[in-house]
Amino acid sequence: MKKKQLITRRTALITGFTALGSYLLYRTVKSPAMPTYGSILRAGDNFTYEAQRALLSKRALAKEYSRGDITSFPAVGTIDPGDEKSPVFSKDYALTRHHDFSDWKLSVEGRVARPGQYSMADLQRLPVRTQITRHSCEEGWSAIGEWTGVPLSQLLQHAGIYPTARFVNFYAYDGYQDSIDMIDAFHPQTLLAYGMNGKPLPVQHGAPLRLRVETQIGYKSMKYLKRVVVTDEYVDPGDSGWAWYTGI
Repeated sequence: MKKKQLITRRTALITGFTALGSYLLYRTVKSPAMPTYGSILRAGDNFTYEAQRALLSKRALAKEYSRGDITSFPAVGTIDPGDEKSPVFSKDYALTRHHDFSDWKLSVEGRVARPGQYSMADLQRLPVRTQITRHSCEEGWSAIGEWTGVPLSQLLQHAGIYPTARFVNFYAYDGYQDSIDMIDAFHPQTLLAYGMNGKPLPVQHGAPLRLRVETQIGYKSMKYLKRVVVTDEYVDPGDSGWAWYTGI
């Protein structure tokens, strides 16, 4: 019994020192400098972000699967911005969808040398990547799908991102907005996806273009993209109810 207690105490001491070491280590990593606004939860975001960035490989790839692993993929929680009865109805989205997205363009703005509008044809002329990955939803379910699109890094390089830039902000037709840091932005699996399972991206999954951030929980992979804005400073999206960083 004494031996068991000794092991338990030793384990606790090791765990404590490890946690302390992790804390000291994460302080050396450049913080996203997110304002807390007095929120202890936002302060927790900072801790989670910095600790994970310090301890884990920034280039680690999410697991990829074969075509035989593809599963059914529900569009849970999707609110169609093209539906006039929708609380997030967007006339602009409804019009471009009516034209089969032929007049749709993605605006790239902010801290880039060449801001501009990218049509689907423009995006498809950039290097393409296809990957089969698992979507892990914050609500507890998961699904595997194939995504085809342009790596976000390729678009940023094409637009001429400035060296001081630290965040990429995304704005969607359904009113949602969020951002990621440059580590995730330049991760090889971070895509602007226009294809799913070998077909054009369907409306219920965010057509014509959605973000895929395979190193974070599902809600970071925003649908219905409209604008991409590169900034030097963190832009708070407001109270979305979700943590800003949700690395997996």
